[in-house]
Amino acid sequence: QVPLVESGGGSVQAGGSLALSCRFSGDMRNYVRMAWFRQGLGKEREGVAGITLNNYTAYADSVKGRFTVSRDNAKNTLYLQMSSLKPEDTAMYYCAASLSWGALLAPITYKSWGQGTQVTVSS
Repeated sequence: QVPLVESGGGSVQAGGSLALSCRFSGDMRNYVRMAWFRQGLGKEREGVAGITLNNYTAYADSVKGRFTVSRDNAKNTLYLQMSSLKPEDTAMYYCAASLSWGALLAPITYKSWGQGTQVTVSS
């Protein structure tokens, strides 16, 4: 599996913005699905935003209109721009990639995962 390395997490006040990056060590065009997931304390991992090889995107209802997923094939990097952050967005955020087709925001679709980056939003 190709290592994925997230960066960009941190602490921010409610209403603020953060941008996450996920660097692929190989050619990200090999992957047909890429997504961001998050897992809060005591919660299950949930799909936040995903993007396909042909740039179809999908978002969890809780982040629609606030988060934007994008990719830069030349830089082998996946991005998640987060704005209007809320305390309930606090979680460890993970990027993931899949060589095969499957539900875009379902964890079971993905076999390659990053180590995670913490996002903390204070009220």
